[in-house]
Amino acid sequence: MNFSYLSHLDCPQCGETYDANDIQQLCVCGSPLLVRYKLDRVKQELKREDLLSRKADLWRYHELLPVSDPLNVVTLGEGMTPLLELPKLAEDYGITTLLMKDESLVPSCSFKARGAAVGVSKAKELGVRKLAMPTNGNAGAAWALYAARAGIEATIVMPLDAPKITRSEVALAGARLYLVNGLISDAGKIVAQEVGQNGLYDASTLKEPYRIEGKKTMGIEIAEQLGWEMPDVILYPTGGGVGLIGIYKALQELQEIGWVEGKLPRLVAVQAEGCAPIVKAWEEKAERSEFWPNSTTAAFGINVPKALGDFLVLKAIYETEGAAVAVSDEEMSVEQEKVARLEGAFICPEGAAAFAAARKLALAGWITEGERVVVLNTGAGIKYPESVQVNPPLLEVGEFISPIEQGK
Repeated sequence: MNFSYLSHLDCPQCGETYDANDIQQLCVCGSPLLVRYKLDRVKQELKREDLLSRKADLWRYHELLPVSDPLNVVTLGEGMTPLLELPKLAEDYGITTLLMKDESLVPSCSFKARGAAVGVSKAKELGVRKLAMPTNGNAGAAWALYAARAGIEATIVMPLDAPKITRSEVALAGARLYLVNGLISDAGKIVAQEVGQNGLYDASTLKEPYRIEGKKTMGIEIAEQLGWEMPDVILYPTGGGVGLIGIYKALQELQEIGWVEGKLPRLVAVQAEGCAPIVKAWEEKAERSEFWPNSTTAAFGINVPKALGDFLVLKAIYETEGAAVAVSDEEMSVEQEKVARLEGAFICPEGAAAFAAARKLALAGWITEGERVVVLNTGAGIKYPESVQVNPPLLEVGEFISPIEQGK
């Protein structure tokens, strides 16, 4: 058996194919490229039971990942995050079964570690020595850390308003860090210039094909953790949308090799009211989104005014009879507190957005009785300390809590 059943790359837009053994960025038509595998051979040679003896990380699915030589795998132990049942929250929402795929426990405390692990590993295999990327924070932190482990020099450009802890992660990893007084789209223009002038490997969202492959392992894990049965709905906080694209790709591949059967889950893209280009496009039944001017939201990770892969996100929604939902920053804040109070999980604002959307869809009757719903929490709340404001009483030395306060 091969370590990877990698076949080639192709363009979902024009159908052009590319050699996966060479460095590839975008298709000549400007579209992102997708990784393809010899799924007929995977179906013949790999069984679900073969996974049982493997390590509980994302590399357990290495046949469906693009790294051909295991010596090129760059790992920090990412993958196989918990799929937690949330009974109290389910009752509060009126959902029969509510589950959280908790990505806060991977290295760098966000789901971006998955894309970085596979993306950096393949970059190493292709001989990349220097890479560059724009980021809203967590992706840059993850790629800087994995690049450091791989011995690859990283150049990271992030908005000045990105979470400061991610800035520290990038700097400590030894990457070249630059801040821009603008949005991720502005950071992207700077990176494009740097890539063009200095020939760096462009690790921007969807400008290399392999980040999707790391993200898709969330979908494979959900299927495995549910005994290879499909949930009815999966909600995903969507900025660039790579995770949602990846989950859809994973489930399609699992269908093709016969590991899952039946109807795929309805996929829901969740955005902030202050930056909702995918939602607007979905409401208009469009194939692509329009640039969202003056975007703003407390959920910084989904503040993406125009996603390069928007047409792939919308296709995944349409083909699974899913939806796109926008929520307010206030709704996110309420849900972040509710998830912590009822279930003991301190989730990130983006994850809180997805929970707020689940509540909305349940109230609207779009999620119906008996359905099993999975919500993705894409990172740890502690990476956004400014998202929670508290003002506890200050006790002097020797002072005790009053009976009134004790009863609260």
